[in-house]
Amino acid sequence: MSRTDLKHTWMPSPNFNARPDGVSPDMLVLHYTGMETCAASLERLCAPEAEVSCHYAVDLDGSIIQMVGENDRAWHAGASGWCGVSDNNGRSIGIEIQNKGHEFGYHEFPAIQMDAVIALCHDILSRHAIPARNIVGHSDIAPGRKLDPGERFDWKLLHENGIGHWVAFPPIVSGQFFQPGDEGEPVAALQAMFGVYGYDIAITGTFDTSMQGVVRAFQQHWRQAKTDGIADVSTIETLRNLLNALPQSPLSV
Repeated sequence: MSRTDLKHTWMPSPNFNARPDGVSPDMLVLHYTGMETCAASLERLCAPEAEVSCHYAVDLDGSIIQMVGENDRAWHAGASGWCGVSDNNGRSIGIEIQNKGHEFGYHEFPAIQMDAVIALCHDILSRHAIPARNIVGHSDIAPGRKLDPGERFDWKLLHENGIGHWVAFPPIVSGQFFQPGDEGEPVAALQAMFGVYGYDIAITGTFDTSMQGVVRAFQQHWRQAKTDGIADVSTIETLRNLLNALPQSPLSV
């Protein structure tokens, strides 16, 4: 779907600035709004005192609102990290998807809304070279601090439509797992695997609250059937399979 075919309206936000010199978008970050209504979300995204914005918002009925031009830097990511970069606003395009979120009554994303998100992602990807691994949720780049778009967002459907990275997760079974308080080289090795995939995680060898946030964020994206922040066999194997599925797998070199 071309830009001229994709129906959207403009509601300019004053909350933006220039991207760093020479930086083009190579990342797409999906959020939920976490507010009761889209009208309230749009009002906040346009309020100068809020100092937040996005490039696009998608309402429950599939309406698409553009708020910041793609060549500009919207303020949606906040303190974050992915693949060693901390200024993720500078390198990304941000989409806010209307949903009340975990605080106000988290609900399913309607099919008409998901269809619009898919169309919008295709439209953006037609203009920007964004690797599949760099199509992420806010929780992926700010684990522990953010939960959106959460475990109800259909990342698998996006992948089936050619958007993002995905592998089927192994069944959830009993067996070895890592949880808060665990320490040692196996924990450090797991932290390193998360870091190789892109997560901003320190390799300390201690399963602390920060690591629990990373594990939960990972599960909300790729192992949505159980998002308890415990690194069980299914979670670890999903991570390993994702790494193996990268175009140049770090596990094969």
